[in-house]
Amino acid sequence: MSPADPRENPRAGHPELVEGLKAALPAPLWDAARQAYYAAYRLGQWPAATLHPWRRQSIQRLEALHDRHRGQRAFIIGNGPSLKQTDLSRLRGEVTFGMNRIYLMFPELGFPTSYYLSVNDLVIEQCANDIRALPMPKFLSWRARRFIQPTLDTSFLFTTYTGPKFARDVRQRLWEGATVTYVALQLAFHLGFEQVILIGVDHSFTTQGRPNTTVVSQGDDPDHFHAGYFGKGFRWQLPDLDTSERAYLMARRAYEDAGRQVVDATVGGKLTVFPKVAYDSLF
Repeated sequence: MSPADPRENPRAGHPELVEGLKAALPAPLWDAARQAYYAAYRLGQWPAATLHPWRRQSIQRLEALHDRHRGQRAFIIGNGPSLKQTDLSRLRGEVTFGMNRIYLMFPELGFPTSYYLSVNDLVIEQCANDIRALPMPKFLSWRARRFIQPTLDTSFLFTTYTGPKFARDVRQRLWEGATVTYVALQLAFHLGFEQVILIGVDHSFTTQGRPNTTVVSQGDDPDHFHAGYFGKGFRWQLPDLDTSERAYLMARRAYEDAGRQVVDATVGGKLTVFPKVAYDSLF
């Protein structure tokens, strides 16, 4: 999603000046200048994201988790409306990753996910109390420290909006790829999973608008499994599906290069990057 910190968006401070420079410079030179700006900003983030005591503790936890699940399979549960057509009771006993407001499903599901992940600033800010109360290991963006204090079951990830990459070692910097699901794929790789199965990753939204724009929901949420997921009054950012697809392609290549696999078992999902499998065939 779009940068919450205006320093990571060069248009935020002086948009007219920036647009003038973009128009004046040849496209390759403009792109190089923009990438240099982003790289300098990420470099400025590096000391705190590496040396701060809270991050050092997280790095140690992440090191202990490396390859913990080598050879196993995991389910990454998206939050799309297709979950309502998916028999999630079959996931009892499986290793699962839940993201953002997945906990709204826990009462109906009867059990929590194995791991929890959120990197979106707006979700973390508005749901901090809910997230703190979750009982499983939690992985949050380093930016989340503004809202959530570290605990023994919380690890902070150094995630950024820019600098496309696939991190095989999540102690280092991770690119968010415009979707928390991409961060989950990097985390699952670090934990050593042989096969990762996506469900609920519908990759389609009825709400339309310019990608990454922050909007305020005016009523029930049609784009997630729960009407109150981004319910009335909730601030959220419109999806950037093109950037997400670019990220997913990087994830597919990284898994296949390592002899591992990501498959998509989303019921009726629109994502075409990963091989499709029938959900019921997995059990």
